[in-house]
Formats: sequence, structure tokens, C-alpha cells
Amino acid sequence: MPSRWDNVSVDGADMRVYVSTPDGDGPFPGVIAIQHASGVDDFVRGMCDRFAAEGFAAVSPDLYHREEHGSADDPMTRMMRLRDDTVAADVNAAVGHAQSLPEIDGARLGITGYCMGGRVTYLMAAKSDAFKAAVDCWGGNCLVAWGDGPAPFDLTGDISCPVLGLFGEDDLAPAPT
Repeated sequence: MPSRWDNVSVDGADMRVYVSTPDGDGPFPGVIAIQHASGVDDFVRGMCDRFAAEGFAAVSPDLYHREEHGSADDPMTRMMRLRDDTVAADVNAAVGHAQSLPEIDGARLGITGYCMGGRVTYLMAAKSDAFKAAVDCWGGNCLVAWGDGPAPFDLTGDISCPVLGLFGEDDLAPAPT
């Protein structure tokens, strides 16, 4: 199964996106796989490759592309510099890229992510109508906006696709009660 890094232009800058596709011609249904706080690392690339092994093309945007390359800051510090408006622009650029690829059926896209990526998944389920389904895997801090504007949870009424939320009983954000 082929995988590669592509470059996508967003807000006048290049953003790297990891693309993993099943063997064969396609077009295949696609998944936008949102990074966790550590970035598009081995875990996220492996997740994309597992999607491809199951017949789904996967695209994962590098949401840290606006930062200086090789930042020595820890993942949580980098994550806290993200803003919902620029994250949404980045994910929308990744969606546009996925829809432009001949091996991906751009009308059959889902979105998923773990932890920080789950939060972004919930945000994008409300901010985009491109998705047929969203899976939020223990996305925390959905009650807090990153920057100006409403928090993801405040946008719940704008969600236009089914959302599956997976959370542990002992999770603190969101709390189980």
C-alpha cells in the first residue's frame, strides 16, 4: 500500500500532509486523520496505513506547519499555540486536497482523531459539511475555545454528520458525569 508526503498550500504557506492509500486504482472512501499533540508521528502515520490496509485512503495534515521547523517545545506547548480558525483552515485544505486526488472519492469522507485530534474532529464536524461521519476518540477540551470564537461544544447544533464519541469512564475532559 503506497504512502507519501504531499504539500498543500494553505494561507500562503506549504503544509505537509501524509497520504496513505490502498493498493489498487480506487477511488476509495477517505478518512481525514487528525494528529494528536505529538504531531503526525509514527502513531498517526501507522493509523493512516491501517486505514489503507482496510480499504480507506487516509490524509493527515501537519497542523504545526505554521511553526518554526524543528521546534524544541514539548507537544503540549505546541498544541496550546493552535487556534481554532487556523486549524479549521488547515483541515479544510487537507479536505480539498483529498477531494482533488483521483484515488480518493471526495464525496465519501470521514474524519477521526485521538485526544487533541478528537477535539479537532468534533470542531470540524460542526464547521464542515464535507464529512459523512466523525469519530472523536477521547477528544478533550471541547468546552474551551482555542483563540477567539466559540468552543467546539458550543457548535454542536451545527454538526451535519453522525458523530461517534469514544471516552473512558475515568476521563476528566470530558467528565463522565
